[in-house]
Amino acid sequence: MTTENNPLSLINFKKIVQYSPLFAMDLVLVNQRDEVLVGKRLNAPAKGFWFVPGGRVYKNESLEQALLRIAKSELGLILKPLNQVTLLGLYEHFYDDSFFSKEISTHYINATHVFRVKSCELNFPNSQHSQYCWLGIDSLTNNESVHKYSKVFLPELVKWLNS
Repeated sequence: MTTENNPLSLINFKKIVQYSPLFAMDLVLVNQRDEVLVGKRLNAPAKGFWFVPGGRVYKNESLEQALLRIAKSELGLILKPLNQVTLLGLYEHFYDDSFFSKEISTHYINATHVFRVKSCELNFPNSQHSQYCWLGIDSLTNNESVHKYSKVFLPELVKWLNS
């Protein structure tokens, strides 16, 4: 849990999850066929569901730095230029469980960003997701194994795709 950018101990992080909302970013990657990348979650919350990549923002980390770090750590992707990234909106996620236990709930406030990417640019790490796949809008909407919080942004995504 602790890194140079994130010196937060696991004990302190547990307290934060227990008593505060977390600010995070979800990354909606769209390929050439207008499909969205999802990964099968390995960890709670949302374990076992298909979910868009993302991660929390660290204290004293700018939104741009967080976006670059999350893209690199979750996808092996170096984002350049950032002006091709669009904020779809802010969304709240409420979970009954957490990374720590079923007794501690998790509350995220997510800044969901969308951008286009070529499938070949990605190098999928396996620390957060066991597998990845690309799904079209209909599959995202109708597939019950896609978590509901990976669907909340779909109206804004459709507008973005049609703009």
